[in-house]
Amino acid sequence: MGLIARVRKEWFIIGIVLVITCARLAPSVGVKGGPLRPEITITYVAVSVIFFNSGLSLETEELASALMHVKLHFFVQTFTLVFFPIAIWLLLKVLALTAINEWLLRGLQTVACMPPPVSSAVILTKAVGGNEAAAIFNSAFGSFLLGSSSSVPFTSIFSQLFMTVVVPLIVGQVCRRSLRECLDRRKPPFGTVSSVVLLMIIYTTFCDTFSNPNIELDHLSLLIVVFIIFSIQLSFMALIFFLSTRKSSGFTAADSVAIMFCATHKSLTLGIPMLKIVFEGYEHLSLISVPLLIYHPAQILLGSILLPSIKTWMSGRLKVVHAPI
Repeated sequence: MGLIARVRKEWFIIGIVLVITCARLAPSVGVKGGPLRPEITITYVAVSVIFFNSGLSLETEELASALMHVKLHFFVQTFTLVFFPIAIWLLLKVLALTAINEWLLRGLQTVACMPPPVSSAVILTKAVGGNEAAAIFNSAFGSFLLGSSSSVPFTSIFSQLFMTVVVPLIVGQVCRRSLRECLDRRKPPFGTVSSVVLLMIIYTTFCDTFSNPNIELDHLSLLIVVFIIFSIQLSFMALIFFLSTRKSSGFTAADSVAIMFCATHKSLTLGIPMLKIVFEGYEHLSLISVPLLIYHPAQILLGSILLPSIKTWMSGRLKVVHAPI
């Protein structure tokens, strides 16, 4: 395979390296309040583009079918909001015996209680051909469920989810009804659009990470926290993959991908306000925030790196399903 062909095939991985490098060299460009204004362009515009893109590419029947997939929703929400926190609580009982800072451990426990984000899980699921409609429902529902039962202003959460998820999705569906023949004939690169938006999210996320004054740990503690977070993500992704791909599970390969991303990803957008409310007045709030500030870019980076492998696995499963008997 020639160099150009290799670059075309691996453009997304190369893009990840480039945007992280740019973020490291000039983090001030993509931070909140910076020239790119990510608090507007990412939080509202990019997320709206993601769900408009989903509404434009998905059949209405797919969305309706995903809405009724109660077993999948129950699995994701139970894993995210029940199993995940309990498993991390047990792990922290062991880690408490070590010399790791207790406030970092509290931060890890808080991360475990967060719902999935409304953007990254959907983009990654779509990028590999997973059950995008199920990912949309579970990402939005998790944030709505936890936000409505916490101290975070309910009206603020509902209005943001409505304007950036529900409205663009409906507009996309309306446009699809009018442009169905054109879309079927031209087959726009919906997946590529989502991948480009994901690169923007990765860039601004790492700009925030590299410029955040709260992440001021000694190198050893920082490495330990990063190692623990990546280990947690990989372990839980492997566990979900094992559970959801068994024949007795009743899930398709596309379902498994959506479950894997939705059940292991955690929301920074909802997490930071919750931390500030729950731990208001704590002098160690910055240390408690560190695990979430690391978990967010780590989940996007890890998911992006695993995309080619998951794509290959998905292609293999589809060939098996459609193979003549």
